[in-house]
Amino acid sequence: MAANNNIKNNNKHPDGTTLLPWARGKPMAWDVTVPDTCAESHICSTATKPGAAAQKTAQNKIDKYSKLASTHIFYPFAIETVGAWHEMAIELTQEIGRRFTTITEDTRETTFLFQRLSMAVQRGNAVSFHNTMVTE
Repeated sequence: MAANNNIKNNNKHPDGTTLLPWARGKPMAWDVTVPDTCAESHICSTATKPGAAAQKTAQNKIDKYSKLASTHIFYPFAIETVGAWHEMAIELTQEIGRRFTTITEDTRETTFLFQRLSMAVQRGNAVSFHNTMVTE
């Protein structure tokens, strides 16, 4: 309970937290962001370095939730619209996949999870693109 109060008292609202400890006796908190790789604010860096937008937005999340480090393990979960993943998003997805595999004994769990998340980003891209069309 103290961990959840820490989030509320800091006025921070990550996308989610685990109820049980994730590692080292601490619950995990995560916050998802999907930066637009081609946005004007990212294009200079993404044109020269793949994953630059994911790196920048993940670091912004880490800075935003820095006070949670004493009570939570925090994961920024950044995937760019063109598909580049931040290394912490990869790490977390792999760990969740390993935990699924432990339960189901299906070694394909991690692959399935990456596929589901990648498809979710692509669906979001399709919706965004469709909404830019002028319909009469």
